Amino acid sequence: MGVPTTYQCLRCVWDEGLKCHIQWQLAGGYSMSDDLEVQQRKLRMRKILEEVRNMRGMGTELVSVIIPPERMIHDVRQQLSQEAGQAANIKSKSTKKHVTDAIESAISTLNRYKTPGDRGIALFVGHVIVGNNKTRLVSIVVDDPPEPFTSFRYRCDSTFEASQLEDMLIDRTAYGLFVIDRSESAYGLASGKRMHCQEHITSQVPSKHGRGGQSAQRFERLIEEAAHNFFKKSAERACAYWLPMIEDLKGIIIGGPGATKDFVVKNDYFHHEIRKLIREPHFDVGYSNDSGLRELVQRAGGLMDQIELDAERNLVDSFLKEVMQAHPKATYGEMMFRAALDQGAVAMLLLSEGLNKRRVTWFCRRCSHEWETTQNKRTDIPNCPECETDDIREVPDKTLDLIDELSILAGHTSAKVTLISLDTEEGDTLYGSFGGIAAMLRYAWT
Repeated sequence: MGVPTTYQCLRCVWDEGLKCHIQWQLAGGYSMSDDLEVQQRKLRMRKILEEVRNMRGMGTELVSVIIPPERMIHDVRQQLSQEAGQAANIKSKSTKKHVTDAIESAISTLNRYKTPGDRGIALFVGHVIVGNNKTRLVSIVVDDPPEPFTSFRYRCDSTFEASQLEDMLIDRTAYGLFVIDRSESAYGLASGKRMHCQEHITSQVPSKHGRGGQSAQRFERLIEEAAHNFFKKSAERACAYWLPMIEDLKGIIIGGPGATKDFVVKNDYFHHEIRKLIREPHFDVGYSNDSGLRELVQRAGGLMDQIELDAERNLVDSFLKEVMQAHPKATYGEMMFRAALDQGAVAMLLLSEGLNKRRVTWFCRRCSHEWETTQNKRTDIPNCPECETDDIREVPDKTLDLIDELSILAGHTSAKVTLISLDTEEGDTLYGSFGGIAAMLRYAWT
C-alpha cells in the first residue's frame, strides 16, 4: 500500500556516513485535528527526549542549539561560524575534530531553513558514544515542537541541553492525589494524560495489641501517637511536593479505604494553602498505594474536568466490552485494522503511546522492487521478496513512524484517532494484550 505525501516525523535514517537525521516536517496531505496534532507533537518530543537524555560524548563535544522563532537563521549561522573558529584553540585533536564536525553539521542543517518557523528549531549534533570507545556523529533536528522555544541557547558539553524540551512536556493543569489509611499512604499528581505517584510511605502503627489491665490505656496512647506522627509525616511530604507548583494545581483529591482520610483532613494535617484546594467529596478506594491513586483517578473523574485519563479509560473500556461480543463492532492488530480500513468500517482508531514501530519503505538495488514493512527494530533488514537479495536500502522520504502512518490512513476515511497513554490499567491492557492498535467500527465486520 503506497502512502501519499504525509506528515513525516521522528524519522531516523542512518546513511553511509553514519549520520543520524531525525526530522519532523509537515509535507502536506491529510490535515490532523489540532488536538491530535498537539498530542502527537508531545509524543514525538517525549521519544526524542528519551534518546537525547541517554546520549553521551567522550568530552565536551555535543553541541546543542535552541533557536526561538524571533531569532534570525542568518545570525545563528554566523555565530556558529565564530564558534567553529574558536574550536581551533582546543588542545585535544580528537575533541577539536569532533566539535568542528558538529558545528559544521549544524550549519549545513540550518542552510535548509530560511526562518525558524512559528515555534523555532532545536539542533542536537555531536559524536555520541556507541560502545567500545567508538563514537558516531548524530544530528537530531526538532523543527515542529509542541510550543515555541522561549530563548536562544548554544552549549557545547558532554550531554545535550534539552531543558526547554522537557518544559514543553509539563502539563500546566494538574490535580494533587492523596490516599491514606493507618498502614500506608501515597501521593502524586494527575495531569493531562499522566498519573504520577511521587512517593509511597508505609507506617509502623500497630493494628492491635493484646495488653490488658493498666497497660491497655498506655498502649492505646502509644498507638495513637504513632498514628498521629504518620499522618503528619505523610501530609507534610505531600505538601512539600505540591507547594512549589501550587499555582498550577486545580485541586487536591483525597481518598482511602476507611475513615482515616476524613480524619486527616478534619484535623488540619495539611498546609493551610493546600487545605484551600482540597475538593469534596473524599473517595473510598481499596488501597493506599499507587494502585489506590489509579483507582482514585477513576472514581474522581467527574471532579477533574481538565484531566483526560478518565476519558481514555472509558474509551478502552468501551472497546473491551465490544470486542467480547459475538459480532463485535471492534477489531485490533495492525493487519485487521488495515483490512477494516479498506472496507471503510473504522469509526475510531485507538493507538497506544507505547507503540514504537516504523512503517518502512524498502528499495531493491538489484530488481528495483519497492515494498513496505512494519519494523520493530532499526537493525532488522529484510531480503527482497522478489529476488531474495539482501542488496536493499531504506527509502527515507517514504518511511514513517507507525503512529503517524496509521493516523494519516484513518484520517483519509474520516475516522477519529485517539492516543492512549500507558498510565492507566486500561492503557496497559491495550498495549500489552492488543498490540497497541485497536479500532471501533461503524458496523460488525469480519
